[in-house]
Amino acid sequence: MSNKIATRESYGKALAELGETNKDIVVLDADLSKSTKTADFAKKFPERFFNVGISEQDLMGTAAGFATCGKIPFASSFAIFATGRAFEQIRNSIAYPRLNVKIAATHAGITVGEDGATHESVEDIAIMRAIPGMVVINPADDVETKAAIKAAAEYYGPVYIRLGRLSVPVIYEADGYKFEIGKGIVLREGSDVTIIATGIMVAAALEAHEILKSKGISAKVIDIHTIKPIDEELIIKSAWETGAIVTAEEHSIIGGLGSAVCEVVSERVPVPVRRVGIKDQFGQSGKPDELLKLYHLTPEDIVNEVIGVLKLKKRD
Repeated sequence: MSNKIATRESYGKALAELGETNKDIVVLDADLSKSTKTADFAKKFPERFFNVGISEQDLMGTAAGFATCGKIPFASSFAIFATGRAFEQIRNSIAYPRLNVKIAATHAGITVGEDGATHESVEDIAIMRAIPGMVVINPADDVETKAAIKAAAEYYGPVYIRLGRLSVPVIYEADGYKFEIGKGIVLREGSDVTIIATGIMVAAALEAHEILKSKGISAKVIDIHTIKPIDEELIIKSAWETGAIVTAEEHSIIGGLGSAVCEVVSERVPVPVRRVGIKDQFGQSGKPDELLKLYHLTPEDIVNEVIGVLKLKKRD
């Protein structure tokens, strides 16, 4: 996993490639195309690129209009603006009529870094997950992002795709990789505990697996790239097999992956669950790696939660 690429970079490249084969794709941005990487598409297809300016509500409303005309709009801005400023337009103009709009939001989570709390969206998954009919995708690396963008374009209906600013390890090999909306991927088998991760925390979960292995703990690792619809079948199967779960996400533990997993297991196969994520806090300005340590989002933090959940498992 030595090669690192930001998922926003992968998004820009995937869009530009899709534009070659699908002439119905149009791309909209709110004056951030160099940062969101939609500029890659704009350079190749200027006639299908629309900069609406610093007007996120207009961004979503215009995207909805394109969708009613048979186009496949990808609307991009920073996650904090896309899900915050434009929530009503996403809910009422896109999701309610189930229009075919793809919201690709970059700069999500605390790894935005020095931009600070006002620009660090730690609640976007929770917001989008609560909207009826909204698909929510949080890819882990370059390969998964490119595949997710293609899958989103082929899927009919509203999709929210969470992308990051920070360069992250490339986990997957492009050859043979298969992305399916709503289906998790087992990256490592294990029998003592299941680590369920999403986004940039998948790489951290794989590192945690190796640390745990050295301690004699067998951890199953699952990449849940689709938060909604979540892969209930895989979660339930893993809960039965290992009897304990740790979730990991660069997002609030309220309403994100951890909440989604707890909703599944509490109703179907109650097992102890510990959640690695942001604990009801805002972000702050700092270097991404420093913030990950400060907010306890490291492989070592996952290991500590695994040890804790195994104690609960033994108590049961």
